[in-house]
Amino acid sequence: MSDDRDRVTEIRTTEPADTPPAPPTHTTVIERRGGGGGLLIGLAVLIVVIVGAWFLFNQGQNDNLKTEAVTTAADQVGDAAKQVGDSAEQAADSLTNR
Repeated sequence: MSDDRDRVTEIRTTEPADTPPAPPTHTTVIERRGGGGGLLIGLAVLIVVIVGAWFLFNQGQNDNLKTEAVTTAADQVGDAAKQVGDSAEQAADSLTNR
């Protein structure tokens, strides 16, 4: 894993004493390294999106199954009502044919 500390490099240049004074030269280099926190946050967001999509997909399937069950039950009730109607009609016919 990468080190989260900054690395500082200093370079100093000095001139010999017998030369005229020159302005001091001083160079500082600062290197910053990322800690990988952005990668972890991105991975967490990706996992949340995948779990949410899976939940929504399964919710849609459950709704379809419920709709199919209600439709089947309604068809069965309709068939039973038709049978009752047919029986009532036959009973009425048998009473009128006497």
